[in-house]
Amino acid sequence: MEKFKKALVVGIDEESLDQEYWRQIDGLVETIVKVPKDDPSIQTEIVDVDCLLLGFQIDINRELIESAKELKYIGVMATAYGTVDTEAAAEKDIPVCNLAGYSSESVAEFTIAVILSKVRKLEEGRNMAAKGEYWDASFSTKGLKGNNFGVVGLGSIGNRVAELAESFGANVSYWSRNEKQTDFKKVELDELLSTSDYISLNVAQTDETNGLINADNLKLVKQGAIMVSTVPPEVVDTDALAEKLKTDKDFIYITDHPDEMAEEDLVKIKDLPNCIIYPAIAYTTEEAKQVKQDMFVGNIKAALAGRPKNKVN
Repeated sequence: MEKFKKALVVGIDEESLDQEYWRQIDGLVETIVKVPKDDPSIQTEIVDVDCLLLGFQIDINRELIESAKELKYIGVMATAYGTVDTEAAAEKDIPVCNLAGYSSESVAEFTIAVILSKVRKLEEGRNMAAKGEYWDASFSTKGLKGNNFGVVGLGSIGNRVAELAESFGANVSYWSRNEKQTDFKKVELDELLSTSDYISLNVAQTDETNGLINADNLKLVKQGAIMVSTVPPEVVDTDALAEKLKTDKDFIYITDHPDEMAEEDLVKIKDLPNCIIYPAIAYTTEEAKQVKQDMFVGNIKAALAGRPKNKVN
């Protein structure tokens, strides 16, 4: 069976894959070198690899790709691939393959769940009951039905968020750089932000989407809106977000990407009462993990066979 000669594995620890899948990778590669994210040895190890396997948000620039004279395949163990110079890889005929859609269901469910948890005041309700307060006379909540729900980015995750929101009776609209074949209404980004009660950010992180949510358009977000971001932090301007959270106390921002934020940015928002931060748990269902592992190894096998799957460049 044909194998890759040497694979450089960057930012993927042992726990990221079940041993069964590591054994499969062992059978597809003659030599495997594993290094952590941002390890300086990447620059020397990459020179003679023909297979590059990357964890989430690993920076692989043009210089690194051009130095890898033997490189034939780049596999990203994530949906996001914005930190890989896909254009440089394409120029060298190197396929870059991601895990498109593996966590669509789990991330979409998380988005709806955290919105409902907030607007239905589930934590407050549990605290009341814990204190023996079982009456509901002063308890007022909000729902999804009849409210405007805006989806920014209608890829596989965004589309599933839109479907779930519509199933609750919300009025769904979306913004995307390209028109989609869908019954959902497409509107300009400024209109979506200014009219939506709930906003879900679901764009891929690229040069075009860095700072997509910024000081200019955050001012348009209606008072009391809830924005859920399950995308890399580069998509939202942190300084502008901090200012919005401070000046509009009714605006709620929910995210699950603190692990990807620079500490100096995280401290700007993490203690603000209308900012709700979760660990990176949106994608972590058992079902999503199974699909993720199958796709990751399947992509390697397909590349070896000369028929790359889930190619993004």
